[in-house]
Amino acid sequence: MSRSFDDDFVWGSATAAYQIEGAAAEGGRTPSIWDTFSHTPGKTLNGDTGDVAVDHYHRWRDDVALMGELGLGAYRFSISWSRVQPGGSGPLNPEGVRFYSDLLDALIAANITPVVTLY
Repeated sequence: MSRSFDDDFVWGSATAAYQIEGAAAEGGRTPSIWDTFSHTPGKTLNGDTGDVAVDHYHRWRDDVALMGELGLGAYRFSISWSRVQPGGSGPLNPEGVRFYSDLLDALIAANITPVVTLY
């Protein structure tokens, strides 16, 4: 049996900010509900948190390069509300906005379509 995809099928990957970014207390980011949950004793296996995760916040350039090497056509990621608007409302955090703006620019330059959600 042969299986194939249509020519317009797009291969991509997806991540969630809390599970990949790390840098939980850097760049103006404040704790999210996931930080509060994972720092509550007994809520996660081994007390694991997303404080460092895979450190995408610092390694995003390498991550985008790897996506390009894999031939990905799209990347679905979430924007961390607590990174771009740490107070929950009010002024935006310029460092958080710059992080995502730089990521978007790099994805577009690598011909990877960004697909963004806000969490």
